[in-house]
Amino acid sequence: MRALHSHQEDDQQLYLELLKKIDGYTHLSRTERGFLVLKFIFFFGILALFWFGILNTTSILIFYGCYISFGIWGILLALNFAHDFSHDTVFKNRLLNLLGFIFLYSILGAHAESWKSRHTEAHHVAPNVGGLDTDLNMVDWIRLIPTTPLKEYHKYQRFYLIAVYALYSLFWILIKDPIFVGNQIRKKDVPSVAYLFSFLLQKLFYFSLVLILPIVYSNQPLSIILIGFGFMHVIQSLFLSLTFMSTHHVVGASYPEINSDGRISTSWMRNQINCSNDFHPFNPLANFIFGGFNNHIAHHLFPHIHHFHYPKINRIIYPILQKNGFTLLNSSYFGSVCSHFQLLKMRGSIQ
Repeated sequence: MRALHSHQEDDQQLYLELLKKIDGYTHLSRTERGFLVLKFIFFFGILALFWFGILNTTSILIFYGCYISFGIWGILLALNFAHDFSHDTVFKNRLLNLLGFIFLYSILGAHAESWKSRHTEAHHVAPNVGGLDTDLNMVDWIRLIPTTPLKEYHKYQRFYLIAVYALYSLFWILIKDPIFVGNQIRKKDVPSVAYLFSFLLQKLFYFSLVLILPIVYSNQPLSIILIGFGFMHVIQSLFLSLTFMSTHHVVGASYPEINSDGRISTSWMRNQINCSNDFHPFNPLANFIFGGFNNHIAHHLFPHIHHFHYPKINRIIYPILQKNGFTLLNSSYFGSVCSHFQLLKMRGSIQ
């Protein structure tokens, strides 16, 4: 798929140099795997506590707190483990990676296989490239790509998109997934029966976990449960949307175009670097919390490497890339979120 990009020999040689420099971080040692097992127990255990809190508390406030916390912590669990599973960096056995990925994404209500298809076969191939990066397949009232038509209402997008972001997880679960799965089956890109069964089973698991079982076993009336479910998705959606948007759509990020010959106007390596933003890239604690999502430059350059190594890899690649003239986007988490809204403001007023 890199053939879609323009070939630049200097960039190719630089990337090969980077691969040699980080060769020692391509595998996980037994000690590192042991640490990740303990980390999984920690993250999954806290998620389970929030879920049991939903089922057992008699306090409405604690009930809401557990519901909201379950949603946020589920995102963190996915960032820390499901994301690596999707790139086959946890186990050598790809089936084990797939099963772990499906299980964790089912907790979020997302259809794992369709997300992986969009993520690894489109987004990672050509981030921020209109027509190729499926994450940019948004409705007209969101303007991120500078070459897309500017509408009068775009001047307000930095305000109304907060409400859009707050509904994103429900949109993903109830609308985006079914449309994608239906299109895949209709185009016969996947085995229809197995794919549809997987989709229905994952959705049934999710709604049983976060809605049906609380309705049956919790100490709260239906109205409180539905409100809690709604609150969970609003906060979860805002956290997910702002975290994702801050990794690619900030001031300074590039949006490469497709040339008349059908090739992307930049090399694969430059596409990955210039379209990605890091937050707290050298901080092991941030890496522990966000599962390497805060190290997006390293992740897009080396998606085959587990996020555990990213802060160490950054100390190797940052100086080399900067020496070769690359401007690396990085900030704090909240600085990145603010930069995203600054970008929305710019896109709402500049052609």
